Amino acid sequence: MKKHILVISQYFYPEQFRINDMCEEWVERGYKVTVVTGIPNYPHGKFFKGYNFFKRRKENYKGMEIIRLPIIPRGNNSLFLAMNYLSFVISGYLWKLFTRVKADHVFIFEVSPMTQALPGVWYAKKRNIPCYLYVQDLWPENVEIVTGITNRKIIGPIEKMVNYIYRNCDRIFATSKSFVRSIQQRGVPDHKIEFWPQYAEDFYEKLESTSISEIPDDNAFNVIFAGNIGNAQGLDILPKTAEILKQKKRNIRFNVVGDGRYKNELISEVEKRNVREMFNFIPRQPATRIPEFMAASDAAFLCLTNNRLFEMTIPAKLQSYMACGAPIIASADGEVKRIINESESGFCSEAGNAESLAENLLRIAELNDADLNQLGHNAKRYYDSNFNKEKLLDHMDQKFNEELKLGGEKIV
Repeated sequence: MKKHILVISQYFYPEQFRINDMCEEWVERGYKVTVVTGIPNYPHGKFFKGYNFFKRRKENYKGMEIIRLPIIPRGNNSLFLAMNYLSFVISGYLWKLFTRVKADHVFIFEVSPMTQALPGVWYAKKRNIPCYLYVQDLWPENVEIVTGITNRKIIGPIEKMVNYIYRNCDRIFATSKSFVRSIQQRGVPDHKIEFWPQYAEDFYEKLESTSISEIPDDNAFNVIFAGNIGNAQGLDILPKTAEILKQKKRNIRFNVVGDGRYKNELISEVEKRNVREMFNFIPRQPATRIPEFMAASDAAFLCLTNNRLFEMTIPAKLQSYMACGAPIIASADGEVKRIINESESGFCSEAGNAESLAENLLRIAELNDADLNQLGHNAKRYYDSNFNKEKLLDHMDQKFNEELKLGGEKIV
């Protein structure tokens, strides 16, 4: 008989995160799945239509039970964001005290904030069951780099919280090998942590080249970016790069699909640099449509800001692009650069270097169809070898069924 998984994730359907698909797969594999999450409000910062403090707090979605904790929406400033993080922890603590849910183990999907892991750790300790942590973002590194906060009076307590979470999780999975090494440096023993990369949902697949109404059908070389438009993505490099390309009179268009906190600022910068004709801003789309946009484009773009944290990061976007067999053009360092070079799936310039990115864009735009197709083929082949969904989930099945010594080891 399969076990009952309690999933802790501050973000869940209808918000678009990969944990949605993971839970669906576990239900298909016979597990009972209960998800403790927040009221959906990402990325716009307002509750989704049809949800509020009193409406749709409990749902059944594709065979899983969803429990939505009352939280403060993210809003559009740092104060509301902090309140959003804190409210999930407080609600989670109260839920842990009174819940009648009886799970066999806990799985925490940890994207920022890491504070969201606390309710899962507390529940697992209360019931003395295994607790699994899937690390997508490193803390306190994320706090220091994204916010610029280095004050030890703030970072110190966060480090203690992080160590407490690692110490009280029985198994830790991380999305990059660099993350594994960083977590090990905190005193986490080798046998307790492993690399478990993200996969792309089944709908990410290579489609035949096509035309869609959102992308003009002309002679431009179409580059697509699809996803959250935030500061971490480093998209400020695009207007600078477009300015260089415009001087070289190369017909390249950036199709930016999505929404986020940085979008208005990005549009303003595009207009300021007088390169508006090189950009096509497309509203946020259902994830299931993204392969269509890939098929209508010549290459897919990925970028991250220039800092040590993002050198260690493998963004989920990379797997999505590779699963679709898209030639990749990137502005990133570290793990992303390594994978693109290993796979021979495109060209990667150093993060933040607009001149180098412009050179690579000119280089890829000059390739013939056969060479572009080969890059896409290489991307898909690498994806199938390294990020195969069934193999990864089979491995997780094995981990769920291992006998674990509960309580973890001391971290100093």
